[in-house]
Amino acid sequence: MYQAAANFLQLLTDAQRNKTMYPFDSSERYTWHFVPKDDRKGLSINEMNGLQKQAAIDLMKTAFSTEGYAKANAIMGLEKVLKQIENRAANDNYRDTGKYFFTIFGQPSATDIWGWRIDGHHLSFSFCSASNRLVSGTPGFFGANPALVLNGPEKGTEILKEETALALTLLQSLNSSQLQQTIIDSIAPGDILTYNNRVAMIAHPQGLSYANMSKEQQKIFMQLLSVYIHRYTHLFAASMMKDIEKAGLNQLQFAWAGSKENGPGHPKYYRIQGPTILIEYDNTQNNGNHIHSVIRDLKNDFGGDQLMAHYKSSH
Repeated sequence: MYQAAANFLQLLTDAQRNKTMYPFDSSERYTWHFVPKDDRKGLSINEMNGLQKQAAIDLMKTAFSTEGYAKANAIMGLEKVLKQIENRAANDNYRDTGKYFFTIFGQPSATDIWGWRIDGHHLSFSFCSASNRLVSGTPGFFGANPALVLNGPEKGTEILKEETALALTLLQSLNSSQLQQTIIDSIAPGDILTYNNRVAMIAHPQGLSYANMSKEQQKIFMQLLSVYIHRYTHLFAASMMKDIEKAGLNQLQFAWAGSKENGPGHPKYYRIQGPTILIEYDNTQNNGNHIHSVIRDLKNDFGGDQLMAHYKSSH
């Protein structure tokens, strides 16, 4: 990863590099947004030439899995669809596939601690590396608007289909007693509860525990969890799963709010929560056809406190 980041930086002009680089201990590293914004920090795709764009893509591919990168790329492409849906003028850049910003924190190194971020509408991930190993990839946000493209050349596109379908399959497999534990509200909240907060916290975990699922339900649950974990490279996903298992699969809970039906017009929300992980999915806006989904590492978001302490002690 550090080699890809170093190559990206080498291709930039001095002015571009100044926009892109921040100290690792900068407060900017904890800033992230998933809504359209014009004042993001870093270097946007719009400001890059062809070689620089390819280097940025190469950097993404060192942190995302093949599936994760494909989803990220498709999410950026949805900006074109939104522009058409909203009948925006050709010179209106509110919806823009080039308004995704890359930021490097610290100096990319095989031995030191450093990080990078990609941040834009419906796509925001923060990565940290130590000793040439990816140690954190959260917050990690994917969104999709429309969740299901209803008209036009891209009709039928559903980027986050797995995240929706597997959760509904699990929900529909539950018996009445399990549903009573799972459903926390008949109305889904208007967004993910942790939004873009610096610290992800839901005080009182709710829902159906992994321990109270049947073997078949546990299998579906793990498939759903895997969809989120495998947004990342195989090695990092395996490390994250190991931490989840070490904390105890039986500590994981699945909670649901809103409609139990699929498709637009059925607003819904779910979350998976355990000692080390929080996943939220919300599909309520635009008449239940607009997804926000996030994965937060409750111990290592933004690299965690221990990594920062280690960085400060060595600098």
